[in-house]
Amino acid sequence: MRINFHGAAQTVTGSQHLLEINGSKLLLDCGLFQGRRADTYERNLNFRYDPKTVDAVILSHAHIDHAGNLPNLAKQGFEGLIYATRATADLASLMIRDSGHIQESDAEFVNKKRARRGEPPIEPLYTQQDAEAVAGMFKGENHGVAYEPVPGVIARFFEAGHILGAAGVSLEIEEKSRKIRLIFSGDIGRNNVPLLRDPVLPDVADYMIMESTYGDKLHNDPEKAYGEFRNVVKLTVERGGKVIVPAFAVGRTQELVYDLNQMMYSGDVPSVPVFVDSPLAVHATDIFKRHLECFDDETRKFVMESRHPALDFKMLTYVRSVDESKALNERKEPMIIISASGMAETGRIVHHIRNNIENPKNTICIVSWQAPNTMGRRLADREPQVNIFGEVYKRKCDVATIGGLSSHAGQDLLVKYAMGVKDTVKQIFLVHGEEKQAMTLKGLLKDQKLDRIHYPELHESVEL
Repeated sequence: MRINFHGAAQTVTGSQHLLEINGSKLLLDCGLFQGRRADTYERNLNFRYDPKTVDAVILSHAHIDHAGNLPNLAKQGFEGLIYATRATADLASLMIRDSGHIQESDAEFVNKKRARRGEPPIEPLYTQQDAEAVAGMFKGENHGVAYEPVPGVIARFFEAGHILGAAGVSLEIEEKSRKIRLIFSGDIGRNNVPLLRDPVLPDVADYMIMESTYGDKLHNDPEKAYGEFRNVVKLTVERGGKVIVPAFAVGRTQELVYDLNQMMYSGDVPSVPVFVDSPLAVHATDIFKRHLECFDDETRKFVMESRHPALDFKMLTYVRSVDESKALNERKEPMIIISASGMAETGRIVHHIRNNIENPKNTICIVSWQAPNTMGRRLADREPQVNIFGEVYKRKCDVATIGGLSSHAGQDLLVKYAMGVKDTVKQIFLVHGEEKQAMTLKGLLKDQKLDRIHYPELHESVEL
C-alpha cells in the first residue's frame, strides 16, 4: 500500500491524497489549490497522476479546497464514483457549480489582459457544465454505514463537526493477507458550535492522515463569541444603525442566522429585520434545511421549543434577486445584513459596505480571519478610509471583530484527536497545515510520548 500526498502537504489548501491498494487507486479529496493566480492555474490543471486510472474518490466535505477540482478530474478522464455523505454530495454539487462560474469569469478576465499583450487565450480550468456533469457521479452514504469503494477496502464515514455533512473517513484495508486501519480526519470541527454535532474522535488506527491547521493556536469559547455578537447587534440596533456582516456563504452564514434566531426568540436583542443577501448562501441554506439529520440535539430542542425551524424565523428574509438587494440600501431603519464574500472582496457585500461605511450609527462586523490586502483586512485593521470601486470612502461606522467562530479544531482538540489513537498508531501524517502550526503540534504530541509523526512534502510518496 502506498500514500501519495498530492495536495494540502505543507500547506492548508488543495487536499488530495492518492492511495494505491491492491492495484486500485483511491483518491481522498480532490481540492483546488488556492493562492497566487500565477501559481494556481497550472498547478490545478495538471495532475501528477492520470485521472483515468483513479477508480474511486472519497470526499470528506464540500469546501472548495477539498472538492473544488473534481470537475477537472472528471474532465480529464475519471469515470468512477465519488463517495460522500448525503449532505456533502448535495452541498458539493452546489459549490462546484458556483466554482465553475468563477473559473469561467476568471478566465475571461485573464484573457482580456492576455489579448492586450498579444498572447493566446487560456481555457477555464472547468466550466459550470463540467461541474454539473460531476453531480451525477456522487454516491451518498450515511455515517457509520460500510461501503466498498475499491476491492479490499471497507470504508465508513464518522462525524467531523466541521460544516454540514463533513466527515472523517475510516478505512479497513486488507492487502496481501495484511490488515490495516487507516483514518483520514478531513477537517476536524469543534465542540459546542451552533447547529452541528460535535466531532467524533477515533480510538484506534494503524495510520492516520490528520489536519493541523491550528496546531499552534487555542480558540476562544464559542459561547463567548455568541455573547460578543449579541452585544454588537444590541448596541447597534439601539442607536438606530445597521449591522453589516461579511460572511462565507456556507457554514458561517447559517451559524449566524441560528444565533440571531435564538437571540430574538429569547428577547436578548430587539426584533429587527435580518437579511441573508448572497445567492450561494441562500441555496446552501436550502440544503441545510433538507439535512436535519446533521443537526445536534441542542438545535433540535430549540426547534421544538420555539416551534419554528432553526434557519427560518419571522424577522428573516432570504434575498434572491438583485433588485431586492439594491432595495435594502434605500431602507433607513435598523437591520442586519449578512452577505458574501467573507473577506468583502466581491459580491453584494461590497455594495452594502459602500452604502453604510460613512454612517456612524452602523457597524461592520468581521466574523472570520481576513487575508492580507483584502478589504475585510483593511476594515478589521480599522483603517480610516477604504477604496471601493475606485473611490475613497471615509470609515465613520464602527467596526467589531468577533473571534472564536472558526470551524476548525483548535490546538487542544487536535492534541486530543491524535492522542485517541496513541496506543495503536504506527504513524501519523500531518497535513493541511503550514510548517509553524504543524511543528508546534508535533512538539506537543512528542511531549505526550507520541513521536511517530511525519510532515510529508508535496508529492511525497510513502510505502506502508
